[in-house]
Amino acid sequence: MKALSQKTAGFTDSIIRRMTRISNEYNAINLSQGFPDFEPPKPILDRLAAVTNEDFHQYAVTWGAQNFREGAAKKYEHFSGQTIDPNKEIVVTCGSTEAMMASMLSVVNPGDKVIIFSPFYENYGADTILAGAEPVFVPLHAPEFTFDANELEDAFKQGVKALILCNPSNPCGKVFTREELETIATLAEKYDAYVITDEVYEHIVYDGHKHIYFSTLPGMKDRTIVCSSLSKTYSITGWRLGYTIANEEITERIKKVHDFLTVGAAAPLQEAAVVGLSFDDAYYADLQKKYDQKRTLMLDGLTSLNIPHTKPEGAYYILLDISEFGYESDLDFAVDLAKKVGVGTVPGSSFFKEPENRFVRIHFAKKSETLTAALERLENLRKVF
Repeated sequence: MKALSQKTAGFTDSIIRRMTRISNEYNAINLSQGFPDFEPPKPILDRLAAVTNEDFHQYAVTWGAQNFREGAAKKYEHFSGQTIDPNKEIVVTCGSTEAMMASMLSVVNPGDKVIIFSPFYENYGADTILAGAEPVFVPLHAPEFTFDANELEDAFKQGVKALILCNPSNPCGKVFTREELETIATLAEKYDAYVITDEVYEHIVYDGHKHIYFSTLPGMKDRTIVCSSLSKTYSITGWRLGYTIANEEITERIKKVHDFLTVGAAAPLQEAAVVGLSFDDAYYADLQKKYDQKRTLMLDGLTSLNIPHTKPEGAYYILLDISEFGYESDLDFAVDLAKKVGVGTVPGSSFFKEPENRFVRIHFAKKSETLTAALERLENLRKVF
């Protein structure tokens, strides 16, 4: 038999999804894979129930149902102030995962280079490789996870085609400041590069931090491809509904790539979820308040347990510093933690290009009682290790 693809020869399974399986195996509280254990908004669920008896069981328009695209355009315009044409500048995808892959395949050629900030969501490296490109990693320096402008420019000087910007960031909770975003914008323009943004946590920010839509910076709309989804905002991660926003030329290319990747997102789920796109500002204020309370619960609990940790500015992830336990492998630690303590985490090394073994990632998109139970189990941490 001939050899399999060299492009994917170095791939492993997703460490995040693997840790969910390990959590299930040991009946651990799963704080690894970032999905909630509480219900989506009732208006969305009510509409889903009604849709099952209506005529939405066949293909929607390939690049998204008309009402969904219009709803997404209005929502983006409301929060960003930027007008979007729902017929020329949006493609509805099967989650932001496909949105990112379709975007990469639309702008990147084999042999091109793509900047990725480290730590990073694990899919970005794989997406770059699948597009035939080479990732160029630029570190975000802990504990504030800021970048060095000179290091970033050195990366741009390598002739990169695009930069991936996750804001707010998974896994470190970084919310990029306007000054930082303007630095990225200046370099993207100087070196003629695209910026592909992952903005799925746009409504989950804390302590006065503000999510700034990169495409709204001067001169950036035509250079930016926005990737987002409904998963985290409406607690419907299993529905796999995402979208891209870009100028007409880029969107026309994404439409074609998307058509051959997945044909289209699920029609009945689009029809049900469109209800959420018209929620008023009170919903998003309540969402932010809910996650702020969950963050406080976890941060206070970890502090009381003397477990060193980061303080996220956005998203819903915390990095725990496990240095004191002396493990050579953070993966081994994460498996033992699930097995012996009953809490599922993700080894931090899966997010860093640099050799990094001191972190595991947890998330707090769970009911308060679930988080409290996890903290109670973590009280046994030093007794077990």
